[in-house]
Amino acid sequence: MSQDSSMSKESGMSKESKSIQESVFYEGGPAKGDLVFNLLLGLTLIGIPFAVGAIVRALWLRFRITSRRIEVNGGWLGRDRTQVVYSQIREVRSVPRGFGLWGDMVLVLNDGSKLEMRSVPGFRELETYIEERRQAKSSTPKGMAA
Repeated sequence: MSQDSSMSKESGMSKESKSIQESVFYEGGPAKGDLVFNLLLGLTLIGIPFAVGAIVRALWLRFRITSRRIEVNGGWLGRDRTQVVYSQIREVRSVPRGFGLWGDMVLVLNDGSKLEMRSVPGFRELETYIEERRQAKSSTPKGMAA
């Protein structure tokens, strides 16, 4: 009986060692400055919708950028999850906001759809990282052509 349990532990360890390693480059929510700025703007009647949007983003929007994929959790109560691997990305566009401290990014995918990432802190570094990963994935050979 003890031999069976030790064998199952060994097989479990071999499965873990065979898994592909995924390192996290960034994991977190939107920029705090976006929330502060929009709350100040919310003191005016015109800024109330922007303040509500910033509060919702701060509560339920999360980004996770790893060596293999980009994951965005958002939507009502954070229930929507979108995952994109770097080989699916055709183009990365970004716009600075908040004096360049944070920005919005749009990932244009190969099928023409777009993934918007709003209020990304340190967006320039993330854009560089995503571009490097995208180019590395697109330059790897897919196999021999017939």
